[in-house]
Amino acid sequence: MKDEACICFLQWALPHLHMRWQGFRKVRGQVCKRLGRRLKELQLPDLKSYRMYLQDTPLEWHMLDSLCRITISRFYRDQGVYHSLYLKVFPELIAVARQKDDKILSCWCIGAASGEEPYSINLLWELAGLKKYGTALRILATEVDQDMIIRARQGCYPASSIRELPAKIKARAFDSKGAQFCLKERYRRRVQFLQQDIRNEQPGETFHLILCRNLVFTYFSQTLQEEIARQIMQRLKPGGFLVIGSHEKLPGSIVGMAPCLQGKQIFRKKA
Repeated sequence: MKDEACICFLQWALPHLHMRWQGFRKVRGQVCKRLGRRLKELQLPDLKSYRMYLQDTPLEWHMLDSLCRITISRFYRDQGVYHSLYLKVFPELIAVARQKDDKILSCWCIGAASGEEPYSINLLWELAGLKKYGTALRILATEVDQDMIIRARQGCYPASSIRELPAKIKARAFDSKGAQFCLKERYRRRVQFLQQDIRNEQPGETFHLILCRNLVFTYFSQTLQEEIARQIMQRLKPGGFLVIGSHEKLPGSIVGMAPCLQGKQIFRKKA
């Protein structure tokens, strides 16, 4: 499949899925390979034929939507974020929790893929000594792809997924099983995985910390970004923190959030 043909197809198809081409430019190769395999499955000669097939077969849009899911992830992705969580965000949340006599801090990871981000949060909490302050951390990780959730619950990863972790954490938290590194059960038990599509549903509770990185504000259309951002705001407690991707920005229509750390990547909701 020629790159030009794939680009042309994606520029046409993505708006129908409430996504934007700009977010897919650097990762289009992954999607184009999937499209090539789908054409073979359907025995279609090219993307022009697939475009006609989509117009004649509305249910195929659901399949195309799944082909456009980007699941690039690894432990401690963007280490500066975790540094800021350790030095600033968690201490402030713990201090507020102790003032209010709250025993549990809640965290929501959106688009958790195969679990690298929520497990990274839990490792930071467990191994950096934060739990010594008497406050517990509960992590909810939501992901639309059930296969990703199954992999996350198994907790086994290739060496490339843990390459950014400090050596001490690797040695303490993982067991080597052939070419895989499996997170020990005690570092997995705090994380709850739930199948949800952020475009259609969200948890019914509120959180002290929400991570929404490299998904909504990268791949979704501007209108959908604004809608989801408002819904996220409703689920963030006053004084809570929101973390987005390093190349992302919040929609301009969102108010009540102030950038506070890591450039404009970590925001705090006004109390």
